[in-house]
Amino acid sequence: MIGLCVGLLGAGGSILAVPALVYGAGQPLESAIPVSLAVVALSSLAGLLPRERWTQARWHIAAVFGVVGVPGAFAGTALGELFPQRWLMLGFAALMAVVAVRMLRHGDEYSGTCMTPRGEVIWRICLPKSAAVGLVVGVLTGLFGVGGGFVVVPAMSLLMGLSTRQAVATSLVVVFLNSTGGLLAHARTAVEIDYPVVPAFGCAAVVFALAAGRLTARLPARAVRRGFAALVLVVAAGVAAGAVVFPLS
Repeated sequence: MIGLCVGLLGAGGSILAVPALVYGAGQPLESAIPVSLAVVALSSLAGLLPRERWTQARWHIAAVFGVVGVPGAFAGTALGELFPQRWLMLGFAALMAVVAVRMLRHGDEYSGTCMTPRGEVIWRICLPKSAAVGLVVGVLTGLFGVGGGFVVVPAMSLLMGLSTRQAVATSLVVVFLNSTGGLLAHARTAVEIDYPVVPAFGCAAVVFALAAGRLTARLPARAVRRGFAALVLVVAAGVAAGAVVFPLS
């Protein structure tokens, strides 16, 4: 499921990975976050391998998000150490609900204000906005173990005027950079990780991300997005209920 979400949408894998690791695989939250980051980094890289994705990615735009996102991931990791796991999971459930509502409300294409008619980026307008969004995404990555693609994809379209396919491909680059940065940030903490879980999740996610990357042009984007949004709402309700009834700490 994580691989399919990343491959089809350029986002969403980590939204499912953390609850699956915590409530499905029985991992403590502090261990589930770095495992989620590792799996999402691998699956996003796999999602980029199809040639059409590689050529559609706008690498210079992804670099802007990544430059501010990686330091933000370190800040988010430090911030997460200040809160009990119960409140982090409740915050994560709220974030999931916001993601689902955003995906249900917005259409497939957005109108950008930072692109010339010839498709060139107007950096004096877009650079401050991109840096701000990249920083927010980085903090979310460190705090909740999410790659942030659900924020990056609409931001790429709204701020940069990229098409949906270009935004998805570019988002995969950003997610890989942020997830790697978040993983490095968590590596400095003394957290015990159940390492056999990483290849078990990671191999399946990579295989299905590759398959989804080749199928994405054949499936209706609206139906895929709405189905994913409905799934996220159900998982968010379960995470919130679990945090209240069976608090982790």
